[in-house]
Amino acid sequence: MEGMDKKQCAVFDIDGTIFRSSLFVELVEQLIEEGAFPESARKGYEKELSEWQNRDGHYNDYIQKMIEVYSEHVKGLHIDKVIEVSNRVLHFQRQHVYRYTRDLIKKLQPTHFMLAISHSPFYIAEPFAREMGFQKIYAVWYEEDENGFLTGGVKYEDLIFHKGRVLQRAIEKENLVLDDSYGVGDSESDISMLEMVEHPIAFNPSNELYKVAKKNGWQVVVERKDVMYHIQ
Repeated sequence: MEGMDKKQCAVFDIDGTIFRSSLFVELVEQLIEEGAFPESARKGYEKELSEWQNRDGHYNDYIQKMIEVYSEHVKGLHIDKVIEVSNRVLHFQRQHVYRYTRDLIKKLQPTHFMLAISHSPFYIAEPFAREMGFQKIYAVWYEEDENGFLTGGVKYEDLIFHKGRVLQRAIEKENLVLDDSYGVGDSESDISMLEMVEHPIAFNPSNELYKVAKKNGWQVVVERKDVMYHIQ
């Protein structure tokens, strides 16, 4: 009888994989738009954004700069304010999802334990993923003091930024198995979790992820408008 209650799992990235943009990017932009962050905060990442948009830089460099800006300017903001802004972002943008991953989630829900791993803040990633039907969500926890004011620090930083470690933790805590497991991601930060699953899918992959997927024979899916291309 041992192991009879173990569950198959499916693990998804969120930003750029399910959500068409980045929940984190949309949150930062909304915090600036509403005056919670100063307009000058954009200067902290506008160079990297421009370079990425012009195909002269890497998306991860842009996101890393935005993380630095967020960590700096969120200090002293109350968690309730950030949750309030997060909820507004979700209200207007939660339907902006890719068809392929939306349909795959629905297909796998009856048979698999649905797990999402995101580098967006938990308070925006969790409600989004929960509404999509995920049972467990791992995302970035930003520290707050005893009065609920954010400090800019990150909890469990050595775990959350390594998705393979997060997946292994979920396997142990949720009694999961990797038999017939699925994993879907779009960037190199997803490689460590995709290497673990039986059915890895590189969806709209970055150049770095595409190279790894091609080398390992992983399935590659590209969605443009309403057309899906299965490259492998």
